[in-house]
Amino acid sequence: MRKRLIILLAFAAMPSLAEDSADLVLRHGRFYPVSTPGSVEGSLAVRGGRIAYLGDDGGVEAMIGADTRVVDLAGRTVTPGLIDAHSHLIGLGAALERVDLVGTTSYAEVIERVRAAAERAPAGQWILGRGWDQNDWPQQAFPHHRALSEAVPDHPVWMGRIDGHAALLNVRAMELLGVSSASVDPVGGRFERDEAGEPTGVLVDTAMAVGRGIPSATPAELERQILTGARHCLERGLTTVTEMGISATEYGAYSALRAADRLPTRSALFLNGNDPQLLDDWFGRGPELDPEARLVVRGVKLYSDGALGSRGAALVESYSDDPGNVGLLITGNAEMSSICERALESGFQVATHAIGDRGNLVTLDAFESCFGEPRPEARFRVEHAQVMRLADIERMARLGVIASMQPTHATSDMPWAEDRVGPERIVGGYAWRKVLEAGGRLALGSDFPVESADPRLGLYSAVTRQDLDGSPEGGWYPEELLTREEALRGFTLDAAHSLFLENEIGSLEVGKRADLVVFADDIVAAPAARLPRIAVDMTLVDGMVVYEREGTQ
Repeated sequence: MRKRLIILLAFAAMPSLAEDSADLVLRHGRFYPVSTPGSVEGSLAVRGGRIAYLGDDGGVEAMIGADTRVVDLAGRTVTPGLIDAHSHLIGLGAALERVDLVGTTSYAEVIERVRAAAERAPAGQWILGRGWDQNDWPQQAFPHHRALSEAVPDHPVWMGRIDGHAALLNVRAMELLGVSSASVDPVGGRFERDEAGEPTGVLVDTAMAVGRGIPSATPAELERQILTGARHCLERGLTTVTEMGISATEYGAYSALRAADRLPTRSALFLNGNDPQLLDDWFGRGPELDPEARLVVRGVKLYSDGALGSRGAALVESYSDDPGNVGLLITGNAEMSSICERALESGFQVATHAIGDRGNLVTLDAFESCFGEPRPEARFRVEHAQVMRLADIERMARLGVIASMQPTHATSDMPWAEDRVGPERIVGGYAWRKVLEAGGRLALGSDFPVESADPRLGLYSAVTRQDLDGSPEGGWYPEELLTREEALRGFTLDAAHSLFLENEIGSLEVGKRADLVVFADDIVAAPAARLPRIAVDMTLVDGMVVYEREGTQ
């Protein structure tokens, strides 16, 4: 049931509505405040980058002046600007410039895309790409470099797996990066080998550290990638993004764009917790809190384990489809606890990647050791929380730890996830409803470019747990479905809370920043099958139109 709400600016010290006209008025629309249930049918006014009015159409008339832009929504829907609580914007910008392997259905198709890119590249240039997933191939086995090396012998090739936790190299790249039969598996990683003990070209988790030998992007290239990724996001209704695990150089690119007033999205940056010098520097200086909330640095990104798709997620017991393999633990309890304690003392939150049940167990043990008692105000986060023991779901909520989860991970992984962990453990897998029922808080995102940056796909996955063809019927483990309102809140107000930004953005309330999305249809009430295709007509940040679909007002 929709509720009609009237929210008026009511501060005695401020001028009356009639005395101060609005910069922008959106009329005759349906607005979802999120902070309160239901919708408001009427108008919204923006003044000075903030929401100045939300209520019926009649109440906004006095705010329309000679210079006010008035948009007739004609019944269209407006939500708060959507927020991706876990993403990699530079990675997205880079992926949009590189070989796209997402959706490849065979190793042969991967090779063909790489070969075509190599033909267009200068001699000897690195060919970089991302997005292959052996689970989508007929054999579902990791590839061997042999066929790739034969097809592309003269260019070094580095192709990242879809989840970012494995990479495929050709022989030229392995020669340049020093990967050979003598390479020793690092802690938390491995070099895949064939029966003869030779490297297959697949590197898993920390073994990918050899990639530091690839020429780094220049500051100018990083700035370009940020802007490319940001434009892509704004076109899809994302107004706030996160950057999980930045380096000092990447921070420099963001900072330069912010100083030049060229950063189009809000960006919350999380420091790379694997860089001791970076942490020392930032723990000494403290968080960076932009008064305009455009660029915020107050988080640290850690890794507990690897990924489920590459069997690197750390499990308490062996993989059901790979007996003897319990995955890879990247950061131990002692190291994680130490960083958590320093972060807490310095005013930073910690966001730890934890996918397997052992990875989540170690993470929560470290958090609890650091806290001593529940500390919801610290807003520590578990990133992904994909497979958890039921007791740890309850513990996560009790400690006040935020579950930062990605709905499209469930619908991407559902064809094989149960094979990895079996029917008993999958009950605690991708368990959004169990998190909420335990009293936890969900911050939703996509982990782009691992998944699509399009939040409409995330909303669809959250409320259906189906692929785009509508399978399986009724949804995969439908008891974990979210309602439309819960999904929207996860991509707005609760995502904002996870970034300490809930007083600025995340809901349509008078006084908050006017980050808005105008949809061509009702993103909350439309049939679920239509959600991925509902057009984004306008995206606004601080009341400024930063994207407008061609042919719309």
